[in-house]
Amino acid sequence: MGEKDEQALARLRTMNGGTLGEKMGIEILEVTSQRVVATMPVAGNTQPFGLLHGGASVVLAETLGSIGAMMHAGEGRIAVGIEINATHHRAARAGIVTGTATALSLGRTLATYDVLINDEDGKLMCTSRITCLIRERVPSA
Repeated sequence: MGEKDEQALARLRTMNGGTLGEKMGIEILEVTSQRVVATMPVAGNTQPFGLLHGGASVVLAETLGSIGAMMHAGEGRIAVGIEINATHHRAARAGIVTGTATALSLGRTLATYDVLINDEDGKLMCTSRITCLIRERVPSA
């Protein structure tokens, strides 16, 4: 990562305070408009049977895609998720999962990412695709 990307990563970590991502323990490791990588613990993000909640995987995927889209959008613009899907391939009961978002299409108004979520053994747990709408930032009143 270049210096600009390192600065963006530091800014994102600061902005994460008080968000759903912080509550779920998502830690951003790498960030560019082309690729975003983060980890999330299974503990605290499970459903009643002790498995990683499918919704937690979707939160991780949307977080990564949205961050990538914000990086692509640039200063003065925002990105908001407008569509996401996920296929859950296997379960996790413990440990850390890693999500990697890779840009598929980076346009003027839309950004689409594939997100792969793997367990600690590198086994694919979930595949997701997210599309974000890019708009001009409206100053708050």
